[in-house]
Amino acid sequence: MATDASDALAVREKVQTFLNSARTGNLDLLKKLAQELDDGKGLAQTVVDVKDANKRGALHFAAREGQIEVCKYLIEELKIDVNIKDEDGETPLTHAARQGHTATAKYLLDNGADPSLTSELGTTALHHAAGIGDIELLKFLLTKSVNVDLQSDAGTPLIWAAGHAQQDAVKLLLEHNANPNVKTEDDVTPLLSAVAAGSLACVDLLIEAGSDVNVSAGGATPLHIAADSGSAEIIKSLLQAGADPNAFDEDGLKPIQVAAARGNRMAVEILFPVSLQVPDVRDWSIDGILQHMQQCETGRLEDENKRLEESNKLKDISSPKKDIPEVTAEAKKKAAEAKARGHEAFKRKDYMTAIDAYTQAIDFDPTDGTLLSNRSVCWIRIGQADHALDDAKACKALRPDWPKACYREGAALRLMQKYEEAANAFYEGVTLDPENMELVTAFKEAVEAGRKFHGTQPPKS
Repeated sequence: MATDASDALAVREKVQTFLNSARTGNLDLLKKLAQELDDGKGLAQTVVDVKDANKRGALHFAAREGQIEVCKYLIEELKIDVNIKDEDGETPLTHAARQGHTATAKYLLDNGADPSLTSELGTTALHHAAGIGDIELLKFLLTKSVNVDLQSDAGTPLIWAAGHAQQDAVKLLLEHNANPNVKTEDDVTPLLSAVAAGSLACVDLLIEAGSDVNVSAGGATPLHIAADSGSAEIIKSLLQAGADPNAFDEDGLKPIQVAAARGNRMAVEILFPVSLQVPDVRDWSIDGILQHMQQCETGRLEDENKRLEESNKLKDISSPKKDIPEVTAEAKKKAAEAKARGHEAFKRKDYMTAIDAYTQAIDFDPTDGTLLSNRSVCWIRIGQADHALDDAKACKALRPDWPKACYREGAALRLMQKYEEAANAFYEGVTLDPENMELVTAFKEAVEAGRKFHGTQPPKS
């Protein structure tokens, strides 16, 4: 049995080295290891079959790191499908575009990459190029007759560009007839995203292109969002374009009240001359509005605190415990070795390699909750919230009294924009460790974020 485990580890390490050689561009080593891994299926099929835990192969890693020579070998010599997808439905082109490897992306496109292929979340290379402001790649993609208004879970390329404050990308997409009033399923528009990102330049471009300044998503208009962030210049721009200062959000608040609740005095001063008096605010003056809304906000946060506390008291704390398997000393040793490799990869921000190493460690020792915690934060770093949440919950099941497990769960939920659930998770951690300021701050921020409409944060690329 020990021999089998050692053999399996040796193969796994060779696979890891193989994928790492694609990532680093070590073509000679990649060819050598491909020969060693070939069990009679042929080099091409062997290379296709070698994947990490997320079904990412050598071509995905090479494209992700801009290793054109490796891409050429895999595509031109081994004839590997240039449109091969990983577990998330992402192609090598998507990986290259996300990382800003323009030359590699253009090579892939010139060699058959389909720019219209979408990931599981509906994203394409055009979304990622727009999000990072890669103008050269954007222009090249737009010559390929790609649908400029293709929707993803986080909106169209224009929404991505606006949400990431990419002024030049917004301008280019509008020049190619991108719809300035396109909406996501949550009614988020490019203008709402630009305001949320605090980009006056993008806001002005979108207004000039005909964006509706009184659009509402989750009850909030662009002016509500600008008032919440306190962006004076954006507030002025919206008002000049006809934004309604007396529109109510889903909480029955005007933009001036939102600004006052957040303590944004300058925003209150700008909005005061154009805002009609609210009967509930007796002292209708700049100081009076600020004082009234600050008192209301303090009371609301206290009520939210009490509600979450009561909610947690009702949870069933006597859930049945799972049987924990026995782990041999040899397995623990192997787990520690893999864990160390994960730590090293994490330090150099190579999160995919870290995930694979932590996965190996978990296979050897499924009882170590810290491994799940470590892998969860890696998923967070690459934007894979679902996987991060799964690991956080598994970690919490193993160590229900560990505050960090609660933090990991909250972080994943926050990334998914499930702010109320995130606040609950953070608060559970606070109850376990009341002096943990990281948890206390995270709880407060999640509660605050819950006040905003869903999806107004810049889309994740």
